[in-house]
Amino acid sequence: MTLYGIGLGPGQPDLVTVRGKRALESADVVYSPGRLSRSVATEHVPEDRIGDLDFPMTRDEEKLREAWKAAAAEIAPTARDGDAAFVTLGDPNVYSTFGHLRRTLAAFHPEVDLEVVPGVSAMSAFATALGVEITAGSSLALREADRGASPTGPDRMILFKVTDAPATHEGLVEAGYDVVYGRRLFMEQGETIVTDDPTEIDERDYYTLAYAEKPETRVEQATDAFLEAADESGVVTDGGENGSGAVARQERSEAALCGDEVQHD
Repeated sequence: MTLYGIGLGPGQPDLVTVRGKRALESADVVYSPGRLSRSVATEHVPEDRIGDLDFPMTRDEEKLREAWKAAAAEIAPTARDGDAAFVTLGDPNVYSTFGHLRRTLAAFHPEVDLEVVPGVSAMSAFATALGVEITAGSSLALREADRGASPTGPDRMILFKVTDAPATHEGLVEAGYDVVYGRRLFMEQGETIVTDDPTEIDERDYYTLAYAEKPETRVEQATDAFLEAADESGVVTDGGENGSGAVARQERSEAALCGDEVQHD
């Protein structure tokens, strides 16, 4: 039948999508690659429908391949005879273990049908948790910063796997970035931390990310005119004819780019 690769979101059970919840509830067995994803899945399905998979903590590629072959061999019969699910935190296609399972099944069990159910990834959840707005006209790059790496180049970056924040911070600051860190964002497992001080999160934690931005890269928005027109008390009394016209033009432009119908007066 079908194997569903289900993104559970960043960790809070109520951030699982409606489609993901339905797929979890309909699956005969829900396979989990770790205790964190298991703790989210058990909020939606009973414990006796969870199938645990064992993966070694190693960088040895041969051992990892053997583990994925064993996982695929266990999952394939269930997915052939009924519906199975493989759950992962975040989104199945963004920095996820699901890609390994997909490739292994394609190689050894090509008869298994797969369907991916996207989830809220840390890449999108971070913006809310860190109070960062990625505005229209901005560009954003995704980088990995494991073991103290400090990737540079793009003006705005999200860094995953920040496992040595002080070392990463030093390189980013030298390159001219402002940096804010978030640990275990929207997760009920462990303490959530948001800080611009890397010494507060100097211990290794896989679920740490950072947002790095060069200060001069802010994109001016049409609605900035509202705040610029405010008086000393913060009340907007007159946005100005040019300001209001610019806002209207910007709104029409964004609507057209999104494919929305534009109403003409």
